[in-house]
Formats: sequence, C-alpha cells, structure tokens
Amino acid sequence: MNNGLRRLIYDYLIQSGLEANMASYLNALILFIGIILVALLMDYILWKLFRFLSVRFARQSKTNFDDFLVFNKVPRYVAHIIPLWLLYRYLPLAFLDFENTEGFVLKAIEILAVILVLVLIRSLLRSIKDYLKTLPHMKDKPLDSYIQVFMIFAWIGGILTFFAVLTDITIWKFFTTLGAASAVILLIFKDTILGLVASIQVSINDMVRIGDWITFEKFGADGNVTEISLATVKVQNFDKTITTIPTYSLISDSFKNWRGMQASGGRRIKRALLIKQKSIKFLTAENIETLKGIQIITKYIETRNSTIDTYNKEHGMDKQLAINGRNLTNIGVFRKYVETYLKNHSAINQKMTLMTRQLPPTSQGIPLEIYAFSSDKRWENYEYIMADIFDHLLAALPYFELEVFELPTTFNNGLEEIEIEE
Repeated sequence: MNNGLRRLIYDYLIQSGLEANMASYLNALILFIGIILVALLMDYILWKLFRFLSVRFARQSKTNFDDFLVFNKVPRYVAHIIPLWLLYRYLPLAFLDFENTEGFVLKAIEILAVILVLVLIRSLLRSIKDYLKTLPHMKDKPLDSYIQVFMIFAWIGGILTFFAVLTDITIWKFFTTLGAASAVILLIFKDTILGLVASIQVSINDMVRIGDWITFEKFGADGNVTEISLATVKVQNFDKTITTIPTYSLISDSFKNWRGMQASGGRRIKRALLIKQKSIKFLTAENIETLKGIQIITKYIETRNSTIDTYNKEHGMDKQLAINGRNLTNIGVFRKYVETYLKNHSAINQKMTLMTRQLPPTSQGIPLEIYAFSSDKRWENYEYIMADIFDHLLAALPYFELEVFELPTTFNNGLEEIEIEE
C-alpha cells in the first residue's frame, strides 16, 4: 500500500510530462514534506492530549510526583515517541530510489531517537530528584550527585550508540577500542572520575549532608552546605558569601563537620581565664570567714576548713607559717566556686561533661579553663550564654583576691620608662 502510494505520485508526475529523473526527485520531495507534516501534526495533537491528561491527573492525584513529571516536561517528551517512530517507519519510503540518502535518513532518525531517550531519562531523573527533596528524610542527601552519576553513564551509553549508528559498528567493538585508549580517557576525564569516586565515598560514608555546618580552613569555608554535586560542594558562609569546594577535597583533605555537635545535647564551651600568678595565695582565717558569705560555697568551705584543721592538729603542724600543713588557697576555692556556679546554671547541660580545670602555667598566667556544654546550640544564644558566664566570673574574681593577667601598658628597662601606644 505504501509503495503503491509512492508509485501513484510518481506515475502522476510522469503522465504530467516530467522526465523520469525529475519525477523521482519531485516525488521524493513531496513524500518527504508530506510525511514530515503528518508527523508534526501528530506530535502536536499528542502533545495537547498528553498535556491535558497529565495536568488533570496531577491535580486529582494525592502525590506530587506527577506534578514534577509535568514540570520537567516528561509528558512532552513522551509525546515525541510515536511521531518519531512514524518518521522511522515511513520516511525512508520517500528515498527508495536513492539508497545513499535512505541510509543517511535512517541514521539521522536513529540519532534523534537516542537523543530523545537521553532527554527523557534526564527529565525523569530530575523529576525523581525534585520529588525526593520534598521528603523529610531525603532533604539532606546529595541527590544532585546521584543524578549526575546516572546521567554520566547514560551519556556514555548514548555517545557509544551515536558512534555505533554512524559507523555501523557494534557497541562491544567500541568498548574494545576504548580499552586501548583508556590512558588517554583517564587523563582527559581525570577530574570527573575523581569527582565521581569522591561523591560515592561521601555518600556511602555519610561524611557530609546538605545543611551540615562545616569548617574547611584550606578553602576559607565556614558555613552551611547548600549543594553537593559531582564536581563541587557549595558552602554558604555565615557572612553570606559562597565558597565552592572540589568534592574530591572532602576525602583528600581534613575538614570539620559540626553535625555531631548539632545532633548532641549541647554545644561545647571551652575557654580559660588567665589568672595572674602573683595574686594566688593561701587563705587566712579572716579570708575564710569572708568567703563563707558566698552562699553557694558556704557549706564546702565549712566542711573543707574543718577537715584541714583536724588534720593539722592531729599532725601537730605549726601554723605560724601558712605553708606548713594543709591549707585552702584562693584559686582552689574559686575553682570550686566556678564548678558549683556552672552546676546551678540553667543554660548548662548537666548530663554532659562539666568541669573546671587548671592547665599548666604559662608566661601569661595560670589558665583556669571552663569545660562545659550549653543546652542551647543556636549560635547567637550560645555566644550570649558564654559571655554571661564569663561576665559573672570576671566580676567574681576580686572577691577571691585574684587578678586576671594583662600585658602591662608601661615597663621600665632599667634606664627609662617607655609607654606602649595603644
């Protein structure tokens, strides 16, 4: 039937007085234009039909996955399949008298089919990605990286199919050829391969998620991860700038992920007061009586002082010199005060590590370090809590006759006094 229609047009042209050669060319042109117009008309009708049905179905369905299918034009690309098959089936009929042209047209349609499949796969994967990002347990996963990995394999398959169609060589022969040229391919696609390996490792080992707060000093990054792709990781710093980090650097270099802190019960406070060494002393009886007025350590001082007095009397210690026997020191009592103060602080998580420790002496004094965890992990609240604690402790130091170390604003070198400009 198809061949009869082709011959009918050809015979009509011959009867019209055209030469056989000219009739063949004109016959091919008429059939070519006619089949193209029919395919375009069918494509338009199917597009309108698919669009109407998909939009209507998306509005009535309970899931929003079909909404993403419509948004990413999946029905539009599906509508191209039947017209493309029509071209593949009937367009070569227009060129039966031209064998070379017929082969070229078939290859062109096959290449269009491969491109359509790749575009359809890309749109479908994007729809899946957009849908998964709406699920609470998938929001922090590097879905962009997964999609890019799938698309790389899809494009590799598509490119191999292109060459197979153009050269009439099977795909397996191309794999054999690629094996011989693997060194060149590895060199050209080195960054892509490294990114692919890094993305897989980052995903499998759960090293970074979207939304994680990371600090990467090498790249000056300190903020939240906003995107993880095959080649790069985007970090929005707290100053609202964007830092782009190569994905491979996440497995080759060291960085800090604060997710553990955010998932825990508190945020660590680790800061020290530098106590001036000359202000440290043994407490006299008068000092002890004065410090008993500090309510949160009254019981501790009474109990501790009674124990020390009993020990000194039992061992006959001469207390005319304070160094003899056992004694209370102002820094020791202050350390106990700090610990008790933190244990009664409402913003400190009492279930996590809490201690006040004395670090080795330095040239700038003796560090008395606070190690605790605030219950509120939000940055601004955390800073407020830490500042509130140290405001109080700095103001409390004089009650224990302790001083914070400060660099002198003047010094004497033995010849003259030189003032340091501030």
